[in-house]
Amino acid sequence: MNPTSESLLFRLQHSPDGDVDQNAWEKFVELYTPLIFHWARKVGLQQSDAADLVQDVLAIVFRRLPDFQYDASGSFRGWLRTVTLNKFREKKRKRVTKVSIASNSMLEMIVSVQRAESTWDLDYGRMLLKQTMGLMEQDFKSETWKALRAVMAEGLTVDQAAESTGVSVWTIYSAKARLMKRLREELKGLL
Repeated sequence: MNPTSESLLFRLQHSPDGDVDQNAWEKFVELYTPLIFHWARKVGLQQSDAADLVQDVLAIVFRRLPDFQYDASGSFRGWLRTVTLNKFREKKRKRVTKVSIASNSMLEMIVSVQRAESTWDLDYGRMLLKQTMGLMEQDFKSETWKALRAVMAEGLTVDQAAESTGVSVWTIYSAKARLMKRLREELKGLL
């Protein structure tokens, strides 16, 4: 996978007066919140705890952005994953106030964290694609979008999608080409 978009990270850097590009931050939050939430759920957190972890991670990212130095040879996504995992571990440590003996549930939690780490890159790609497509849906007529989803998500042929939605084959091909072009532009440097 390619590194995170340098332009997005650059726009997220605070200016000397402490301001941040609001549009860039909103795009970052829209793209990465579902991914961080998914990672949190994958390590075993309940929905409310996962939502709290997402907020904590976003706050850390926001605070560290002024000093963050992007290294094209590194991975922003890897750094974000590390921040998420470290915050998860910190929260777990704070909850344990007594010395405890390793139990099966604790061992299962360790295994679930390791299993989650091994699939994070794949999850990242899926979540980012889903979020980006969700943002683009409004740019297409509803029937055309249904046809695109039938072809791209449900695996129907263009002819089958045209028949089931009443959208012409040509319109589906044209919309798919526009969608793929936009996805490549939007996700350049993110996937």
